[in-house]
Amino acid sequence: MRRLVSTLLAVLLLGACATTVPEPAFAPADDPFAEIAPAYVKLVLGVGEKEEGYVDAYYGPAQWQAQAHAANLGLPDLKAEADRLIAAVDAVDPRRLDALERKRRLFLAAHLRAVRFRLDMIEGKKSSFRDEAKALFGVDLHLKPLSDYDPILARIEALVPGDGALSDRVDAFRSRYVIPRDRLDAVMRAGIAECRKRAVAHIQLPADESFTLEFVTGKSWSGYNYYRGGGQSLIQVNTDLPIFISRAVDLGCHEGYPGHHVHNALLEDRLMRGHGFIEFEIYPLFSPLSLIAEGTANYGVDLAFPGDQKLKFEQAVLFPLAGLDPATAPAYEALQAATKDLAGARMTIAADYLDGKIDRESAVRLTQKYGLVSRARAEQTVSFAEQYRSYVINYGLGEEMARHHIRGRWEEMERVLSQPTLPADLER
Repeated sequence: MRRLVSTLLAVLLLGACATTVPEPAFAPADDPFAEIAPAYVKLVLGVGEKEEGYVDAYYGPAQWQAQAHAANLGLPDLKAEADRLIAAVDAVDPRRLDALERKRRLFLAAHLRAVRFRLDMIEGKKSSFRDEAKALFGVDLHLKPLSDYDPILARIEALVPGDGALSDRVDAFRSRYVIPRDRLDAVMRAGIAECRKRAVAHIQLPADESFTLEFVTGKSWSGYNYYRGGGQSLIQVNTDLPIFISRAVDLGCHEGYPGHHVHNALLEDRLMRGHGFIEFEIYPLFSPLSLIAEGTANYGVDLAFPGDQKLKFEQAVLFPLAGLDPATAPAYEALQAATKDLAGARMTIAADYLDGKIDRESAVRLTQKYGLVSRARAEQTVSFAEQYRSYVINYGLGEEMARHHIRGRWEEMERVLSQPTLPADLER
């Protein structure tokens, strides 16, 4: 019965139709993944019908998406199809493949297994934070105890002396560097433009790439990139909370250049169009690809602005645009650099909270203490962990892995962003 269900499902999922973006320029007749790749795309679309937000980006045939919506397959059928495709990928002999095809095989296998695990989660299966991170994102976690971050807090005490909780003092200090609402659009666009200028000096992008910028409210995140295909992105900035001056460059690099926008545009241009790897028409959010995406996007800030170049640009351009005193920029940048060493605490707090070791109030309080943020921002951070769970590891751990692997080399950044890269490749 299971084999019959899988066969009928495969027939349903493999209908051909016109695409919404240009066809791949290269699709070899002897492609061993010719049946697997489109079936994978349609499987992910099917999972997306069960979980809102699971499909982060899709620019393949519109009819495939309509078919997935109309079919609305049940979890047992989706699991059976995932199992079938995992077996099909495993059956492809890597000795018959070239280097890029071997990377493709590993990429498909890892992502199909992540799909399979996510289906169990949707059905209600519970796993530890570490097991979930391993299954979805392909990494082994080694979380530090929060006490390891206490010496960092002690160093920051010297930067922001005074009475009261350190988080309150830091929040009060940062509040002097909020971008006024009426200057937000100009400041953010200037930051993104500078990030783009620095990225395109090293990475050749498709000629038709561009983005649209929007300001939104009511989100658990501070910024988001929705890739639309054809080199086009929608970058959204959440204005629920005040936006500090440092976010212009941070968001410009992370969501745009050389971050998510560049990453998606290169995958589409080099792999989907260039090699016919149509599995890159879709991006499942809870997958190993997200560790690569978030890690390189975070590291992209330091890659594009090494040393004191970020400070100099903010002083010369962004502070005046925001109506802030450029003379105070070094003090603000020193605090930002010091607090960055606390990034790993977010993962420890999320793991303890989601594993039931601490309650929500404790998670908020610890986020205030080790994130050095206001209660409102701590609430937003905990809400993000509640919604996205172990996804939070992709920022801090992903950045650490990307930094260790790329080491300031733009050519390596481009290679990582334009190939079927897995977290294990960064570990090597």
